[in-house]
Amino acid sequence: MDLFNVLTVKDTSKLIDENFNNILEGELVTLLEATGRILKNDIIAEENVPDFRRSTVDGYAVYSRDVFGASESIQSILDLKGEVLMGLKAEGEISIPGQCYYVPTGGMLPNGADSVIMIEYTEKLDDTTILTSKATSPGENVIEVGEDIKKNEIVIKKGTKLRAYEIGVLSSLGFFEVEVFRKPKIGIISTGDEVVHPSQSIMPGQIRDINTYLLYSLIEDKGCIPVNYGLIKDEYELLKSTMEKAVQECDIVLTSGGSSVGKKDNTLNVIKDLEDGELLVHGISVKPGKPTIIGKSKEKIIFGLPGHPLACAVIFQVMVKYYIEKITEHKYKEFPVTCRFKLNYHKAKGREEYLPVTIDEKGNELIASPVFGKSGLITSFSKAWGYIKIERNEEGIKEGQIVNVYKF
Repeated sequence: MDLFNVLTVKDTSKLIDENFNNILEGELVTLLEATGRILKNDIIAEENVPDFRRSTVDGYAVYSRDVFGASESIQSILDLKGEVLMGLKAEGEISIPGQCYYVPTGGMLPNGADSVIMIEYTEKLDDTTILTSKATSPGENVIEVGEDIKKNEIVIKKGTKLRAYEIGVLSSLGFFEVEVFRKPKIGIISTGDEVVHPSQSIMPGQIRDINTYLLYSLIEDKGCIPVNYGLIKDEYELLKSTMEKAVQECDIVLTSGGSSVGKKDNTLNVIKDLEDGELLVHGISVKPGKPTIIGKSKEKIIFGLPGHPLACAVIFQVMVKYYIEKITEHKYKEFPVTCRFKLNYHKAKGREEYLPVTIDEKGNELIASPVFGKSGLITSFSKAWGYIKIERNEEGIKEGQIVNVYKF
């Protein structure tokens, strides 16, 4: 493939789909370990929830026809037959007009009852006589069998990222273990003779390693396992042996730096020389992040990310995240924040741009302002709340235009 014979983001995604069919295997975890994991299979309810008719209030279970027309001025008289205890099956039934049973919130309704009168609308005359000043309708203050979840219903679809709320649903259905996708292992290789460890003092021409720690955090944030292979000098054999090890041990390999043109940039040649090595992409029509590489070895994907931190972060969010979601079948929905753009912004046609922005409040509106800075500047996205995607054929954004801002 010719250098910088760039593809659009859409074409790059299609190329990934055509070349990689890997889906991660599953593993069983307990509910206590399942938060943030991606569900492997549909969850189908094996029972109704609830599996008995229960009250939503403290009050008296009645047959609604027996209290028809009850009011403050004309109260209905009810015969109290007993009490339903919490967590126990309701004993007895309403078999004669005018009978009632006391039920607590969540308690089971006795047979013959079709509604519950809140205790606030009743008065106890003696141990067996209740007055009510309110009528009820069938089903009032009652949760019916299966009203929450019906037996054989698909409750949670595969590919769902489990939150506390889904964990609660699983618990209600009697699950203690659930099958989730194994967490992808993602290798990180930072390259460059000029890059040094953050703890080191820097000499003229050197920079501290940013991308290793940026990528490590992004990977953890996506629920994956980062594997750090350290800083690798621009030496062909050293990079090749490290990349071979990463391909063997990981599901995805990320390198940063070494993707543009230069006599010491060995990433391209190393990918080609790996076992079954194949270069698929060198250049994506996106700003920032044009000099991105995508390669393949042993059916594993290799991303050659730009060395500039902002470009590195953007390509991770746009392309690496796309592949993570592909192999975990994660159906992620991202809902942007709607803002008004602060000023006129011009971009060159021909490639998508991901513009970092801050968000401020002005009256009842949210205002998005661009964070100006070159892709090599770390503060360009440390200051930003999120980014705006500007399509490749658009010339820019006008002052006052309504835009969608996606969180970094």
